[in-house]
Amino acid sequence: MLKIVAVTGMPGAGKSTAAEALVKKGWKRVVMGDVIREETRRLGLEPDAKNTAEAMKRLRHEGGEAAVAELCLQKIAKLGAGKVVVDGIRSMAEVDAFRKKAEVLLVAVDASPARRYELLRERGRKDDPLTMEMFAERDKRELEVGIGKAIALAEETVSNEHTSPEKLEAEIAEVVESWERNARA
Repeated sequence: MLKIVAVTGMPGAGKSTAAEALVKKGWKRVVMGDVIREETRRLGLEPDAKNTAEAMKRLRHEGGEAAVAELCLQKIAKLGAGKVVVDGIRSMAEVDAFRKKAEVLLVAVDASPARRYELLRERGRKDDPLTMEMFAERDKRELEVGIGKAIALAEETVSNEHTSPEKLEAEIAEVVESWERNARA
């Protein structure tokens, strides 16, 4: 059966670092934000913070709360992999969509707002918030689509507050290896 590690967390918490740790262990990766950026480009828009927010709202309005997950499932099917890490869960509806097709471990990556803002500023992606006001607005938007519930209901939580990328990667790898061992037992 397909195994999915679904990674959730507020923007900048370290989801991509956690997902990359699993890629290094042979897992395939699907990034939910990439699906939204692709949709933004398909609409003929530049994938900046404003346009990706609108594309996300449009996808969910037209296809339901799990619309992005359904598009990810199409990508996963094309990969033909048995183990996939999905980076960027934003709602339990998305988790439920994945659970219809796979065994799923929901992992939350946590960091304080100050730490997340610092990490986003370092990352410098086109759709990252440029100001603290934009950061707060993005957090509000993510909470409105249900990310808080996904974080609260995660089976595992790892902290990215006082750690290095290497330590975060080691922790997520251990969490997933433990899950796999227990699934076989």
